[in-house]
Amino acid sequence: MSKISIIIGREYKTRVMKKSFILLTFLTPLLFGGMISLIVWLGQIKDNERKIIYVVDRSESLKPALKNNDAYSFRFVDKTVESMKTESKDNKEFTALLYVNADPVKNANAVTLYSEKQVGLELQEYITGQLNTFIEQKRLAAYNIPNLKKMVEDSRSDLKIKTIKWSGTGKDKEASAEVALVIGMITAFLIYMFIVAYGAQVMSGVVQEKTNRIVEVIVSSVKPFELMMGKIIGIALVGLTQFFMWIVLTFIIFLVGTLLFAGSVDPQMLKQASEIGTYGVGQPHVEPSAVQQVFGLLSGVDFVQTIVLFVIYFLGGYLLYASLFAAFGSAVDNETDTQQFSLPLMLPIIFSIYAGIFAAQNPDGPLAFWCSMIPFTSPIVMMVRLPFDVPLWQILLSVALLVGSFIGTTWVSGKIYRTGILMYGKKITWKEMWKWVKY
Repeated sequence: MSKISIIIGREYKTRVMKKSFILLTFLTPLLFGGMISLIVWLGQIKDNERKIIYVVDRSESLKPALKNNDAYSFRFVDKTVESMKTESKDNKEFTALLYVNADPVKNANAVTLYSEKQVGLELQEYITGQLNTFIEQKRLAAYNIPNLKKMVEDSRSDLKIKTIKWSGTGKDKEASAEVALVIGMITAFLIYMFIVAYGAQVMSGVVQEKTNRIVEVIVSSVKPFELMMGKIIGIALVGLTQFFMWIVLTFIIFLVGTLLFAGSVDPQMLKQASEIGTYGVGQPHVEPSAVQQVFGLLSGVDFVQTIVLFVIYFLGGYLLYASLFAAFGSAVDNETDTQQFSLPLMLPIIFSIYAGIFAAQNPDGPLAFWCSMIPFTSPIVMMVRLPFDVPLWQILLSVALLVGSFIGTTWVSGKIYRTGILMYGKKITWKEMWKWVKY
């Protein structure tokens, strides 16, 4: 067995067998799913307290417009704004004061909402919606055209565009830009998270071994480059193990949740779901169910390509950054000094997240293209673009540049690591590390 494989096995086993790794691997999907469920559940809980909004209407026209409901009650008073401000201090029912100083049909700036504390967006939107509806009706009535209101309502459109992707075989599949965006951002964020987390582990592990002087014993048996590569690859395998465990656990949780809350899914329905969007001329269109729509939209995503390229870009991006993390970790004596070197490494990663957000809006634009080619940003940005059907030549070029850059950074990092791992008691600068590279 080679020395690198021994180091890989040691790094892998020591991290996988930790209680923190086991707990994080099994609990993360549960906590993530529970967090989403909790947010949805809390969002459905309404405030039972009815809010009182006092109205000072100088136009004397808005009484029919402001309608009470279970959440809000409007009380019209004939007082000044200053007197209402004074009364609000002793009035526990007071929520806000709506002041109308002119006819809002003629003056768009006639309405002001006063409150002691910032009102919620829901209340503001409710009042705005009520008043806009009222003003629209008044303005339409002023034209004195019979049935004008009905004509305006009939002219409104609720058009929904269905997007269909066709393949070279002629088979059509329903697609969704929203689904592509979600899948792209999730995979990009996972790569970002893994690069940051496991790259930091590489740096931290190198610093700890150097601080404890364990590395002096290790390098007496193995070459520094073998030690660095063994550590990097071992931690990469830990990350892949955790990722695939999360996929399996998430699938199990999704399957159990579907059986518990949605009942068992009819296999015939799944077959029909894969055929959504294949209606031709003269074929009757049957409105699919919600489950069929979900499976129909997901059928337009090439999950095999997504998973394969996710692994490639994860490994390429991780190896690129991990080699630099290891090199910089070997150049310092303690973790406090790593800040001056880790910040320049983090900046491209953070930039790639923002570039990925803009790339999702325009996946074929110049920013998206170049950031998916540059190796320091391509692992994240390309995963955002991938669900939008990137040309094969761009994917191959991006992967080739990433692999070539990884080989180059590994060679540079190996030279820094070889010298820095046994260097103690000296403040290392960028100029000093450049000298190590030229040795």
